[in-house]
Amino acid sequence: MACFIVPATGAVISHICQRQVKKREAHTNERIAFSTKLGWLTRLLGGGAFLLAFEHVWHGEVVPWFPFLTATSDPTSTSEMLHEMATAGTTMLLLCVAVWGVMLAIAHHLETKAITAQEDA
Repeated sequence: MACFIVPATGAVISHICQRQVKKREAHTNERIAFSTKLGWLTRLLGGGAFLLAFEHVWHGEVVPWFPFLTATSDPTSTSEMLHEMATAGTTMLLLCVAVWGVMLAIAHHLETKAITAQEDA
């Protein structure tokens, strides 16, 4: 019902962190900047939030009129919505972070490989 709010919040937080890191980092040509890597996380979380929101719009759980979330109309639905946010929303957030971690590991491996190839040449 509102599980998309969790990864959307994560996307907003990672975007703010990306902006702060970008202001402070020195640009080097050898490695991918950490702000770029945070951008990857922001896009993953934004995409995950979009997919969850689309599914809820498709099923009529999110509507274009107040209160927007149909689960906020009665207390039993609200507790169900909070449970879904805690389970499905957090799962999407953790899945996106895990995929990002794999992306970072692959990027680190490729960067290290490229640097060693340059040093050997």
